[in-house]
Amino acid sequence: MAEEHGHSPQEIQDRIGSPPGRGLLRDIVYGGIDGSVTTFAIVAGVAGAGLSPFVIVALGLANVLADGFSMAAGNYSGTKAELDDIRRLREIENRHIDTYPDGERGEVREILRLKGLSGRVLEEATDEICKSRETWVDLMIEGEYGLAGVDPRPMKAAVATFAAFMVAGMVPLLPFLFGLANAFAISSCMTMACFFAIGAFKSRWSLAPWWRSGTETLMIGGAAAAMAYSVGLLFHA
Repeated sequence: MAEEHGHSPQEIQDRIGSPPGRGLLRDIVYGGIDGSVTTFAIVAGVAGAGLSPFVIVALGLANVLADGFSMAAGNYSGTKAELDDIRRLREIENRHIDTYPDGERGEVREILRLKGLSGRVLEEATDEICKSRETWVDLMIEGEYGLAGVDPRPMKAAVATFAAFMVAGMVPLLPFLFGLANAFAISSCMTMACFFAIGAFKSRWSLAPWWRSGTETLMIGGAAAAMAYSVGLLFHA
């Protein structure tokens, strides 16, 4: 099995000194699945109602652009709210250190005790951490509030969501854009393949095998598409 990362002193220092945080996996998977599901839901619903391919393309493109931007904006706002909350909590901890230094030191000691330190080592570690205001606050944010030590990045999250939504959301529309025969059948197959591919991609960061993760995502997307098509059949002329 390939080594996930190196363990030389320099590699350890670089990796621990600059942790990547949660990365963009959640944003990419979220945007990709939602882009496929919502766009194909429109395609399936309109096709079920027996409307023209022009209507499918018009509504599909409008959805890809508008819904993609809406999701990106929502993710930006939500991630920025997380960042604002972390900054608010840091201000609170800085104020508490100034006002209640002994109490805050006691909290540091308790956090370290729960990590397994005791006796003289515990006291020395508490002293060392409390010498640096920044280190002190960082430990409180993680230990008292359970928040990650790496701040979220709102703009990167938004761009990743929008890009994934656009790419995956265009897949169901391609057969109609190129005017292919049996466009709905081809669109269905391409979209199901897209669902499976997103799930298989997600498995790189999971313990589940690629085929299981792909099948799970395929079933979720397929269920949403089936519901949309069923609704469209109710309005078939």
